[in-house]
Amino acid sequence: MLNANKYALIISFFALWITVNFSFEHQQVIGFVVIFLFGILHGANDLALFQKISADKNNIPFKKIISYYIGVVLLGATLFYIFPIVALLLFILFSGYHFGEQHWNRLDVRNNTTVLALFQTFYGLFILFMLFQFHELEVKTIIFQISTVSISTLNLQYITIAIGILLVLLGSIVNSINTNFKSEIILNVFYLLVFGIIFKTADLIWAFAIYFVVWHSFPSIKEQTEFLYGTFTFKNFKLFFKSAFIYWTISLIGIATLYFLFKDKEIFNALFFSFLASITFPHVVVIIKMFNKNYSKLSK
Repeated sequence: MLNANKYALIISFFALWITVNFSFEHQQVIGFVVIFLFGILHGANDLALFQKISADKNNIPFKKIISYYIGVVLLGATLFYIFPIVALLLFILFSGYHFGEQHWNRLDVRNNTTVLALFQTFYGLFILFMLFQFHELEVKTIIFQISTVSISTLNLQYITIAIGILLVLLGSIVNSINTNFKSEIILNVFYLLVFGIIFKTADLIWAFAIYFVVWHSFPSIKEQTEFLYGTFTFKNFKLFFKSAFIYWTISLIGIATLYFLFKDKEIFNALFFSFLASITFPHVVVIIKMFNKNYSKLSK
């Protein structure tokens, strides 16, 4: 994983070169393209993952799995339509846990799972709110477009500091109960500094794309491929891509339709994040189950 993060650092600093040499408009276009191609891909194999997860237990029929998945996506979309501010808060919370879990999935989570889950959540939330505070005006505009709720008086910097304090407190508890925490902490604090540089320098969409794709999607694709096929090789990645292709294509068509309908309107960013949120809810659940299955294997 350290070797993979070395490549992530190299790609991130190349991405910063793009930040310096391209306008904000071009950064946005590149960011959306990268998210569409790779960010969406990392969540396109959820059905195959869920099928493998359920195979050893009750072997749920594939049609039933699809109906569950579509049902959760539609529920998320409905929630955004009826209670957008609630859906947005849930999306941020789910994403915080999901991102934190990705960075800290090498911890021994067989004991004290609640404390570790809280720590992972606040680590991910700290990353998100670093991004939010560096692009406060844009973020507040998008939130208003999604929810029609104004948070113009809310100080995102104070929230980020509060999350950071809670993260340190939770980290001290995790350090006392988890044997391999010390070996992870220095690098992950360093990564936070790298993310801060990226978020402060790049446009909102491009900054999000760098983190979401390079630091989250690529490692997740690797882990999913290993879970499905045993090892990460180019041959197995092709199997992963083949399995995900139809769902990836459907997602691309859906989001491309939104783009061509609303590309000249400010509301597109809001629609984009709402779409992303709707497919995030079931994806987070599937990845949690995948990691839990890996942990149960280790405990045997």
